[in-house]
Amino acid sequence: MDDVFIELDGVEKVFDVRRKTGFLKRERRRVRAVDSISFTVARGEMVGYIGPNGAGKSTTIKMLTGILTPSGGRLRVAGIDPSRERTRLAHRIGVVFGQRTTLWWDLPLIDSYKLMHRMYRIPDARYRENLSRLTELLDLGDLLDVPVRQLSLGQRMRGDIAAALLHDPEVLYLDEPTIGLDVISKTRVRDFLRQLNAERATTVLLTTHDLQDIEQLCSRVMVIDHGRLVYDGALDGLHEAGESERTLVVDLERELPPIEAPPPARVVRVEGARQWLAFPASASASELVSRIAAEYPLVDLSVREPDIEAVIAKMYEDRAGRPVT
Repeated sequence: MDDVFIELDGVEKVFDVRRKTGFLKRERRRVRAVDSISFTVARGEMVGYIGPNGAGKSTTIKMLTGILTPSGGRLRVAGIDPSRERTRLAHRIGVVFGQRTTLWWDLPLIDSYKLMHRMYRIPDARYRENLSRLTELLDLGDLLDVPVRQLSLGQRMRGDIAAALLHDPEVLYLDEPTIGLDVISKTRVRDFLRQLNAERATTVLLTTHDLQDIEQLCSRVMVIDHGRLVYDGALDGLHEAGESERTLVVDLERELPPIEAPPPARVVRVEGARQWLAFPASASASELVSRIAAEYPLVDLSVREPDIEAVIAKMYEDRAGRPVT
């Protein structure tokens, strides 16, 4: 398995948590943040790693970088045990935490890059080439002399991504990389990550609550819930696992009674001459469209893809046995 870059086998992380239960009394309990997770990521893959708050996403990333030591199981990145050889691994990985910065707050952006140049011992020619490329791709030219504290969130995030890539890491861990960004900044970051993966085959593990990041960047998605991996596969398969539905929006020439659709398709909403029909995401729309076009005075129609947030919420609901709020 020469193409396997990240490998987890039965990895666990348990924390001892103490809480006050009375005067001078504390209760200790063990919290299993990651519960026997196993998966592999091939070199050059872009994988989405998603789940609700407290599911274990960030804990997994911290074990992959060596910040945390697993309580059990086996973990390797590029054949290296992160917790035992953290310094050696640091030269092969890049990390971006959306809510924290690796840049020096009071220094101009370029000074942070110069410090990283020395910290990672990047050869001068390679540093200049990478800095020039990243500055152009991430549109940082006018920001290099600006103190980090004066940058907007979107500008700082682009600066953090450039900092994580100056030393040409083989894998990039992104924890909420588009949090708080405007639409234009999100688009710019996504386009850059797509280009980076295509040109340099950089492995990307992406955790995010913005599921458009997953839909636009990743062909594979892993879902974690309460420390356990509950889904690992293609994005299309996630829709099947969540029993999701697509929606056919039909505009008729005039207002009519609900369309008699062949099961399992069904009318879910009617407003004047417009009707909405739901059908399984795994099914083809062609037969349904052909039948409606043949039997009804059709003006226009469109197919809306399922909302991935609703798909994942349905998975959590089924696992918990109660509605998700």
